[in-house]
Parts: sequence; C-alpha cells; structure tokens
Amino acid sequence: MHIALFGATGGTGRQVLAQALEQGHGVTALVRDPAKLVEQAGLTRVVGDVLDPEATRHGVEGADAVICVLGSHGGREPVEAVGTRLILEAMRSLGVRRLVAVTSMGVGDSRAQINPLFRAIMDLTLKPIMQAKEEQERLIKASGLDWTIVRPGGLTDGPRTGSYHAGLERSIRGGRISRADVAEFVLKQLTDLSYLHQTPAIT
Repeated sequence: MHIALFGATGGTGRQVLAQALEQGHGVTALVRDPAKLVEQAGLTRVVGDVLDPEATRHGVEGADAVICVLGSHGGREPVEAVGTRLILEAMRSLGVRRLVAVTSMGVGDSRAQINPLFRAIMDLTLKPIMQAKEEQERLIKASGLDWTIVRPGGLTDGPRTGSYHAGLERSIRGGRISRADVAEFVLKQLTDLSYLHQTPAIT
C-alpha cells in the first residue's frame, strides 16, 4: 500500500513512518524541512507546507490511504484544522478515500474520559490546540470519506509493546501510551475497518 503521511517529523509521525516502511509500505511524506527526514528506501519526500493547497495535493497524489498525525507546538498557530481541511479537499479531488487521523483523548465526546485535573490543565495551557483538534474532527466527520479518528491518551517515547487497550467504551480513561504503540494501532486501521466512522480511544 502507498501511504500519504502528514506530520511525519513529529514524535508519532516518525513511529508511523518507521513501522510503515518496516511493513513494506511506500510512504510519501510532506515536510517543510527535508533534512528532518533521512532518505531511505520506500520514502518519497515532498517539500512543502500542509497549509499550501498545491503542496498538500502533491503529497496525496498516488496514495491508497492517508494518515494524518498533524500536531502543533508553541510559537505557531495550530495547523490541525486548516491543514486537515486541505488534506480532505485533496483526497476528494484525487479520489483517495481512506483516512486515519490521530487527535487526542479529551476531544469531543471523550472529554469526560480525561482526569479532571488534567482537563483543567489542558483548558489553561492547550486551549487553542484542543479547539483546533475539535474543528479537525468536525471536518473529518463531515467529509464523506472513509475515516477513522484515533484518540490516544498521554504520549510517551517508550518502546512498542503491543500491550494497550483500544475501543469505543466511555469507561476507557486517559492514561499513558507510547507513540510506537499508537503507530502500530494506526497502521492496523488502514485495512481493518472495525472502527470505520468511529473514534476509538487508545491507552
């Protein structure tokens, strides 16, 4: 399968990229700075910004599926919503239907699954980013595409363990999970449609 990957230089994106190549997939990654991704077999680097419609379309061209792990950090306006809108437009234009996107527990109807203290911290320090993720999910759900939204708990740089809990139950509470385990679960969703048009939490 050929995957268009957005957010490849972030912590989770790097795990998705490494595991996708390990599994024999081809990956096209849109990156602002190509020096942040080492050239390797199976990887095509497209230089550009997800906020540029032409670059984003180029990143989607030739893909069988899209994985979106866009994330924002301090010092830049959140890109999740605007970038996702352009990804969705490119997908519809090019006839690419499968999308797996990573947002976060605490977004949308998973807000109650987060510890109240952490909710308060998120409201104080991450409000613009969480609002962008809310809009990102809204856009995806209204896209008419074959989407799955993955909502991980608190991310760590630990190893891939294969030991995690994922599902739709509201009893799932936000906990720690490695980016490597999230990447494993995300890649499984490309061909497993159990969570089609669903928002599984993973922790």
